Parts: sequence; structure tokens; C-alpha cells
Amino acid sequence: MEFVRFAENLATFVDVARAGSFSAVARRKGQVASSVARQIDALEREMGVALFTRSTRALVRTEAGDLLFERATRILQELNETRDAVTALEQGVSGRLRVACLPAFARRHVVPHLGSLYAQYPGLTVELELTDRVVDPVLERFDVVIRVGQQADSSLIARRIASQRYIVCATPAYLQAHGRPLHAEELAHHRLIDRAHSTSMRGWREVLRPAHAASAAFAMECDDCDARRLSVLQGLGIALMPDWSVGEDIGAGRLVELLLEGVLPQAQGGIHLVRAAPRPPAKLKAFSAHLLQSIGSPPRWQVAMTRAGGPAGRDAA
Repeated sequence: MEFVRFAENLATFVDVARAGSFSAVARRKGQVASSVARQIDALEREMGVALFTRSTRALVRTEAGDLLFERATRILQELNETRDAVTALEQGVSGRLRVACLPAFARRHVVPHLGSLYAQYPGLTVELELTDRVVDPVLERFDVVIRVGQQADSSLIARRIASQRYIVCATPAYLQAHGRPLHAEELAHHRLIDRAHSTSMRGWREVLRPAHAASAAFAMECDDCDARRLSVLQGLGIALMPDWSVGEDIGAGRLVELLLEGVLPQAQGGIHLVRAAPRPPAKLKAFSAHLLQSIGSPPRWQVAMTRAGGPAGRDAA
């Protein structure tokens, strides 16, 4: 089998191994499932081993498939980096950049600035995956992952671009109608807006003492940060929100920050650009620099809060 076809089939194998499904990969590529299956069949014939154990209910990698998946992800990453490096010598910043990001952060602080990025680099395109899960840029072949929160120690290269803190907030109209709480125990007389509880981001139950949390009434619980922001802006209750989500609303007077006594201390978090490549390609350098410029230092949401009189945290980038 010629090398180009082998590389194509290898990339398809990695996609199928991740998705666990021929049909899911076929839909993304605009193909039929049988076409994707034929590519895997060809790869198995070429290598002389079975890469998957197939049944009507599951597609499971064999031991050989596990080994190939581990090696293939590294090989394909190196191929992409080599192509980008060579292309950059002649064309400068161009090509496809694969980025993964928390949906709400991307909508508020990444997507609005893509137009000016493309105006500066017309040869650049961005493939943006919006996801709440922790993405591994090595296994999933992303050029960069924008992670929000505390950054776990790893072999990945992380650049902190901003700090993050959580804000207790409500609309002026809600506070006028229901009163302004000064202590966590007073929240028992209020409606709260909270995240549905996964491990990805902080919620009320992590900052309230058990006695206060037990007496809390939740008007809405939702994992989506944008939905919680819209809910608090409607006056549905008091929310605990990241500053990058509501900082500009506080600066504009649409929301008011509440400083409550009796809440548990919060660990300082951050916003990080995480990558696997030790030397970022030109397109990633351009994207990172543009994102930093667009966000500002300190970030514009913290500047807005400072102008409104709120105690915005200093940027620790």
C-alpha cells in the first residue's frame, strides 16, 4: 500500500478508535459507514493483524489496536507539526488550527475575535471544539486547549493567560425586591442559581457550609455557564459565576457583586493555554498572541469590574 493511502487510513483508524464507531466518523467526514470500515479493513490487511474486535453493540480495540493507537497519535501529531513548520517557512501564518475550549468561554472571549484574527492572517482557519470535558491535546491531536480552572500538573506545556475567581451576584432589581444578603446564612431566604454538579467547575455546595447548603433553595440548576448567566440577568435569583462570564455585566451595572461573610475560601484558579508541542508552530503563536491582546492584561472583564468599584482580582498571568 502506498504511503499516502497508509497515512490516510492510519488517521481514520485513530478517529474510529476515539469515537468507538464507524458511523460517527463517517458522519463527520460526510461519508457512509461502509467506506470508513473499508479503510480499517485495508489497514488490517496491510498490517496483518486485527485492530478491533467488532460486534453489533461495540467496537473494541485489540491489543495490537491499543499499541497502534498509542504510536499513531504521536506519529500524526509529528506529521502535522512538520507540515506546519515547512509551510510556515514560505507562507507564514496559515493552515488549520485545532482548538478545544469550554463553550461559554469560547462564545464570550474567543469567537468574537476570530474576525480580526482572520483579517490579520487570511490563510489561517480555526477548527473549534466546544466541550466541558478535559481534553488531552496529544491523544486528540489538538494544537491547543484553553482550560479554565485549576491546572493539574502534567507533562503538557501550560501558559497562564489570566486569573479566575468566582463572583456572587444578582440584578439590582432582584436585590431591591428581596433584600441584599450580607452573610451566607441569609441565603436561606433567597433563590439560588447553580450548576448541575459535575467535577468541571465550582458550584454553591462547594462554597457554602453544609448547614447553609442544606437550607438553600435552588431556582435553577444547569451545567451551561451561559444559561446560568442569562438566568441571573433575568432576576431569577443569586448566582455564583466565574468573573470572565459576568465581569462586564457588573461593570455595566446589569449585575451587582455581593460580598458574603461565612462562605468557604476559594482556591485561586486560572485560564491556561495548554499544548503538547514543545515549540509552537507559527499559527499557534499568532493565535495565542491575538487572544492575549483581545483579552487584555489585566483581562477586560476585571478592568470593567474595577471601574464599577468591584474588587477585581489582579491578573496573575
